[in-house]
Amino acid sequence: MKCRFYILLTVAFAIIGQNLFAQENNQPNPQSVARISGSLESNINFFFEDTLIGATNTPQYDRQLYGADTWLQLNYSQYGFDIGVRFDLFNNSNLLNPQGSYTAQGFGRWFIKKKVNKLGISVGYLYDQVGSGLIFRAYEQRPLLIDNALYGARLTYDLSEDWQVKAFTGLQKQQFDTYDTVIKGASLEGFVAGKKEDANWSIAPGIGIVTKTMSDAATNTVVNTIATYSITDSIGAKYNTYAFSAYNTLTAGRFSWYMEAAYKTAEVFFDPFAIKTNRDGSTSPGKLVNRDGTIFYTSMSYAAKGFGISVEGKRTENFTFRTNPFVSLNRGMINFLPPMTRVNTYRLTARYASATQELGELSYQIDARYKASKKLSFNVNFSSSSDLDGLTLYRELFTEVVYKQKRKWTLTGGIQLQNYNQERFETKPGAPIVETVTPYVEFLYKFSRKKSLRLEAQYMSTEEDFGSWLFGLAEMSFAPHWTMTASTMYNISPTKRTNFNDIIYPRFDVFYTVKANRFSLSYVKQVEGIVCSGGICRLEPAFSGVKMSVNSTF
Repeated sequence: MKCRFYILLTVAFAIIGQNLFAQENNQPNPQSVARISGSLESNINFFFEDTLIGATNTPQYDRQLYGADTWLQLNYSQYGFDIGVRFDLFNNSNLLNPQGSYTAQGFGRWFIKKKVNKLGISVGYLYDQVGSGLIFRAYEQRPLLIDNALYGARLTYDLSEDWQVKAFTGLQKQQFDTYDTVIKGASLEGFVAGKKEDANWSIAPGIGIVTKTMSDAATNTVVNTIATYSITDSIGAKYNTYAFSAYNTLTAGRFSWYMEAAYKTAEVFFDPFAIKTNRDGSTSPGKLVNRDGTIFYTSMSYAAKGFGISVEGKRTENFTFRTNPFVSLNRGMINFLPPMTRVNTYRLTARYASATQELGELSYQIDARYKASKKLSFNVNFSSSSDLDGLTLYRELFTEVVYKQKRKWTLTGGIQLQNYNQERFETKPGAPIVETVTPYVEFLYKFSRKKSLRLEAQYMSTEEDFGSWLFGLAEMSFAPHWTMTASTMYNISPTKRTNFNDIIYPRFDVFYTVKANRFSLSYVKQVEGIVCSGGICRLEPAFSGVKMSVNSTF
């Protein structure tokens, strides 16, 4: 890592030297102005053990009592070069594994980009995607410590103003190292619009191909694992897997339609639902299989005055695409499968969320909005997800009504109905489908341009999991600097399984903003539950303690 960073510094000093030489020789250059920018994100946690809610039995609660995560990004631009470096720090962090502790620090990213006429050159740790990401997406989700940057090189070439070809190759980032699977791919994307003056349509087609080549070590591990299976369960193992996609966005007036289809050649992956037969004749759940995969995704939207509707649909079959079959959960993902459910923001409506199913999923979502007047508007959202055998995974009906009284106050209310397959999403054998009914209301009152009060109240009625909940929040804002929030979550009818009687989960937050800097201090007691970011979800244990954060851009 140090060697890579020294290369980056060498290039930066070369550019600076070129700038100084140009100044000495009075050579004006419109690109000679140097620009430096950056950002800082730092989160600090202090852990207070609370056995009553289950905030215990992790290294942080037992002995460390403290954890921190920090990212510092610096960007430098001059003479058409874009150079960036990011320092990452993790001290007793529970982001990588909520039940474990991770400590490491170093340069988590660097990159150099340059455009030479029609040719774009990029090297280092790169973020990119093909189409919507079905076959390739290099991205970052810090709340879940996902950093799937591609450590390699990318070339782009502008065939015309509207058509571009792209090729890339490299290894996927794994914290401060890389996986040993080689990833390479290419895409062609374009744009075509009607040429007549009254034409109101356009298309944006594209095709892509991505291939991965597993290392000898990973392939040998696959072969050795399969050797323990019975002869009937033996499967082939290949070094290379290929994924293809075709996609297009059609826009015609107020109507827009995106569609993408992808196919992945047969590869070895782990199927937790398949039954393995061992050499001795015994059986157990979960085994390596060798199958090809398909996925179809489409979204359509229509917008008119005061009305808008969007529809999404997705069918997934055996489309897990990872660096090797032995990485699991949110690690080693080469692609990204978009979620088909609403991203909820209220505490109780967001308590249960649908995680994307790579092996088999049939899902769709419909969202309709209607603005009856300047004061009154409505929103209805329905989503449904099942496996390919028809087993219900998730269903949600969400309604919202918003009434605005000029600029003085706003009242928002509605109800959410959910069916949530806890056995599948949280890997809890025998857990029943969680059925919830959650009414909610929010009231925002503006005393003046700088002072406002926001109130929330939510009630979740359910007989499964922890039982029913009540949530309340009060937030006072004094623009442009201060925001103070107090909230509580109360398990008003706990189930017998939890034995959590009369537990209150309070939270207090103070936020201070000055220019481009934001500071926060929070006391948090949080129940175990699903945490989602960008459609990717995971189960996290309960938390008890103090959180501090600093966010700054410059």
